Amino acid sequence: MDIATIAAIATPTGRGGIGIIKISGKDAFSIAASVFQKSAALTDDSKKKGRPPFSSLKSHHLYHGHIVDKEKGRVLDEVLLSVMLAPHTYTMEDVVEINTHSGLVVLTSILELVLKNGAKLAEPGEFTKRAYLNGRIDLTQAEAVIDIINSKTEKALEIATSHIKGGLKTKIESIRSALLDILVETEAAIDFLDDAGEIVNLTRTIKILEKRVVNDLKELIEKYENAHVLRDGLKMVVVGRPNVGKSSLMNRLIQEDRAIVTPIPGTTRDLIEETLNIHGIPVIIADTAGLHETDDPVEVIGIEKAQEYIRDSDLILFMVDASDPLTDEDYNIYKTIRNKRMILVINKSDLVEDNFEPAVPGSWGELPRIKISALYGTGLNELKDLIVNLSIGKYGLEAKNTIIPNLRHKIALERSLRLCVAAMEEIRKETSFEFIAIDIREAIDSLGEIIGDTAKEDVVDQIFSRFCIGK
Repeated sequence: MDIATIAAIATPTGRGGIGIIKISGKDAFSIAASVFQKSAALTDDSKKKGRPPFSSLKSHHLYHGHIVDKEKGRVLDEVLLSVMLAPHTYTMEDVVEINTHSGLVVLTSILELVLKNGAKLAEPGEFTKRAYLNGRIDLTQAEAVIDIINSKTEKALEIATSHIKGGLKTKIESIRSALLDILVETEAAIDFLDDAGEIVNLTRTIKILEKRVVNDLKELIEKYENAHVLRDGLKMVVVGRPNVGKSSLMNRLIQEDRAIVTPIPGTTRDLIEETLNIHGIPVIIADTAGLHETDDPVEVIGIEKAQEYIRDSDLILFMVDASDPLTDEDYNIYKTIRNKRMILVINKSDLVEDNFEPAVPGSWGELPRIKISALYGTGLNELKDLIVNLSIGKYGLEAKNTIIPNLRHKIALERSLRLCVAAMEEIRKETSFEFIAIDIREAIDSLGEIIGDTAKEDVVDQIFSRFCIGK
């Protein structure tokens, strides 16, 4: 581990009231002392008590003073400075925070002075990485930090806060503990094979694996599959042939005229993307070019972009026109998206009778559907409810549903599950204890990757590379 003292601007750059420069490491206090000049009253008081000025500062207190470039003989800014003694800090190292006025020039000037006096510029996420490496937090809590920063809804924030408090860590450690107990018994049986029957109760072991391990692993994986959009967001796209009202629907949902709406088919040629909040779910919605055959080179590019977005989407709003019979273009679009999760949105319901039902072919199955009028906004609340129900299933917005793994966690959970199921089969077949122990040990290691105990260095580096500098 690089033990150099690091520093960075910890607040967004720009004009504002307060900006913070953070310094962490063994030389944090000496570096800060070389640039900080306390207010005269405080300095005089320290001298009277016979203590050096900087060392008299108490941990976790704010002190008024100035940042001074002694070489150039100039004051850079009036600041409040705090010193925080290890291990009671974010990084578990000595930390100094300089609260200065926010502005690109003043923040950069102070940071450059700090670096000139011995600090190294922090890498992205390096403060949080040190908190992880020093044992203050585990890897799930470190990931929760970036999730808090990126939260787009209150529910996403709630999930991230649950993880940073150790909710997922506690769950994983509980499963690992059950597996460790089994591993200890299994390895004891290997060492004392003649007494294996007394050491390991195979029926009991299978029950523990099933109830305390396999079921819990399945539940966590299912939570990712059904509810990760609460944290990660839902990627949703509106598709349909030209002039069915896709742009009108998008404008209604985001409540502004983002997409151009005209009676002329093919108005939307490029992909238009916006973010909105639907009942607590962050949704990235895209309005696409109408899918149809065309020789127009600009439209062709727009359609290709739409098809690429469709492939990556979580949910498709397949829009048709209630005032027109389904066309060959509608059928072709359905063939393109039939394997995706979708809602059939029947637009322009204001132009037909209330009891109207489109002649949808039986081959389309029980497709979730909703009748709306994008022009008048009718049916939009029902559409939003349907989007939520399809997106999160039984894992709704209840407070208890806050432990939701991310994709990295899910992959490790699936591997651990496969190994545990294999171990159960080996126990039933009375396979050698050595093979059972191998699967259990690898399942434990796989769970260790989630909390960081067995995570590889490149995985850790990749996680922290997602952070901004200063966090």
